[in-house]
Amino acid sequence: MLKPSAHMMRTMAMPLGMLTGALFCREMEWLESATQGWLTPMFIGSMLFVTFCKVDARQIRLQMMHLWLIMFQAIGCFVAYYATLPFGEVVAQGAMICVLAPIAMGAVVIGGMLGAKVETMVAYSLLCNIAVAIFAPVVLSVYGNGTCSVGEILGRVAPMLIMPFLLAQLCRLFTPKVSGWVAAHGQISFYIWLLSLIVIIGRTTCFIIDHSEADRLTELLLGIVALVICVTQFIVGRIIGRKYGDASAGGQSLGQKNTVMAVWMAQSFLDPLSSVAPTAYIVWQNLVNSYQLYRFGNRKEDKINK
Repeated sequence: MLKPSAHMMRTMAMPLGMLTGALFCREMEWLESATQGWLTPMFIGSMLFVTFCKVDARQIRLQMMHLWLIMFQAIGCFVAYYATLPFGEVVAQGAMICVLAPIAMGAVVIGGMLGAKVETMVAYSLLCNIAVAIFAPVVLSVYGNGTCSVGEILGRVAPMLIMPFLLAQLCRLFTPKVSGWVAAHGQISFYIWLLSLIVIIGRTTCFIIDHSEADRLTELLLGIVALVICVTQFIVGRIIGRKYGDASAGGQSLGQKNTVMAVWMAQSFLDPLSSVAPTAYIVWQNLVNSYQLYRFGNRKEDKINK
């Protein structure tokens, strides 16, 4: 049972984390450089290991919901591109990448906190990342510079997703007491994820500051487009998820994106300025998550007080 103070702390944690990352952006950039880029992957891997210790691999099943979510991403990225093309090629590329990007590693953690079935989200994480790794190179070859490969994308997502999952399952198999203790203290994953968020926002802030020469109107349009797409994907995901009895899983699976991957794809294979859209998406999705945690906590308290 969440105490009111704990509920409020979790609600405010993400906005405060983003503010901290923005204020200490140069320090976060230095930390990333000092660890040769391993700080964020280390946080994400640790966070997923804690979450996966609660997951029984035998309970992971693909569902029709997963196929509908994948279809939305596959078709939606083209719809987003052509719907925003009148605002310019860069804006269209930014919109496309916000839909095409795979599910965030942290979506499983936040989904679990919102009452989603973790096994459902793990199944979609595996499916989505593999599907995007196959589909994205085709899309980027048509709308980008054509140098992306399946291996490049899998090489960035597989270690952070597959390794924690395998280690967690081995831990469950051979050291059940250890995995049981980790699973019982699953709230640790939220605070690890919060640390990764601070670092990511710090890097994002540095990117915006260091690219002050970019066209401000284009940046504004990219930020607005990212907001519209973010809210749309959370809403559509929840609608799809609700039809299969898990609105939270649907919402997080479709709405919470691996923005680090999206920024990398935009900067590497599209016009680099288009990466402002997934950069802004980082802020929007975490504000949505804060609001969802606030609403979920309030509903739990209302049930307790009745």
